[in-house]
Amino acid sequence: MERTEHDGAGARIDENQIDAVIRAANVLLRVVAQSVVEVEDIVTSPQLRVLVMIASRGPQNLGAVAAELGVHPSNATRICERLVNAGLIGRRDDPGDRRYRALSLTPEGAALVNTVLEHRRKAVAAVMGRMPAQLRGVCAVGMDAFAAADGGEGTQDGRFSIDLHG
Repeated sequence: MERTEHDGAGARIDENQIDAVIRAANVLLRVVAQSVVEVEDIVTSPQLRVLVMIASRGPQNLGAVAAELGVHPSNATRICERLVNAGLIGRRDDPGDRRYRALSLTPEGAALVNTVLEHRRKAVAAVMGRMPAQLRGVCAVGMDAFAAADGGEGTQDGRFSIDLHG
């Protein structure tokens, strides 16, 4: 049975185009996975997500971390406590609301995130460098349109986040 995909207006989407995007997504996922491998002996994937979240959005509280990870606040507390103990994030009380504790990156945490992101940028640049020069701009425009079609603005600095609730 042949699968046929359609866009929101009912027009058929070319299966070859879908397959091409899936192949590209596989390459991007491999790039992301390889950048995580560099730090997996230091942090777990959920811990890295917390670090990237704080790096991209600024100081966060435990409620925001729990929501981002899709976990119970007690799990977020344990994850963040390990990051505090590892010296990758710091906590400070908000003088205006003693119930609120701001979590922010330490210099060591920022360096770890920057290492991951720089690896990712270099790996993407290497793949793009193997593309014909005249197609790089077309690729970038297409990828930007793909992200925009999902409402994903992304970040200007290449940080990666996952919206589990979208």
